[in-house]
Amino acid sequence: MYTYETLDIQSASELNETTLAGKTAKEVIRWAYATYGNDLVYACSLGAEGMVLLDLIAKEKSDANVIFLDTDFHFDETYELLNQVRTRFPSLNIQALKPALTPEEQADQHGERLWETHPDQCCAIRKLDPLEKGLKPYNAWMSGLRRAQGPTRAETPFVGRDERFQSVKICPLIHWTLDDVWAYIEVNNLPYNKLHDENYPSIGCTHCTAPVAPGEDERSGRWSQFGKTECGLHRA
Repeated sequence: MYTYETLDIQSASELNETTLAGKTAKEVIRWAYATYGNDLVYACSLGAEGMVLLDLIAKEKSDANVIFLDTDFHFDETYELLNQVRTRFPSLNIQALKPALTPEEQADQHGERLWETHPDQCCAIRKLDPLEKGLKPYNAWMSGLRRAQGPTRAETPFVGRDERFQSVKICPLIHWTLDDVWAYIEVNNLPYNKLHDENYPSIGCTHCTAPVAPGEDERSGRWSQFGKTECGLHRA
């Protein structure tokens, strides 16, 4: 089992170019749980890709550990979906992680509407810091990143070193298209966030998420006034 400390460039290359080359998402997930077992956690944002991974994971390891970052600023539709997911996958160990600061405490300490004045700081408080704490008990974490989501994700490997969280990061869906994702959801009758039906391909907090026009990048609706498309969870 590779850890953050032992997964060097050569080892990562061997995994991606030999061990996992040509593997399906299901096969990558099977390898991940065979390798890490309970030392692996899935950080799920409840996006469309999240529904696919939850279903694939539940079929491979029904009691898998799952983290959801509850920023306190999600859409009502997202919280409704979380309840649906708990009902659909009752044996999964789904933990909702909260930030250390309530919205009121954040406003007192950093000013009102921090997401408008310092969005990176808001993301750090409400997403990065909770995930960092949530990942500490594990040697590896799984994400639903796809290469087709945009230029910042175009080179995502199946397995890599996550420098930000000092962990091994596993991304089984890197070769999937958005059409692949929705075809899987439809065939398996999976729940999904109804905002996807209103031109929200990528859904985050209410303050920082907008609908996307036809032909635009999937993540162009995130922090659209700041030229920012990542909260920082997926930066090396």
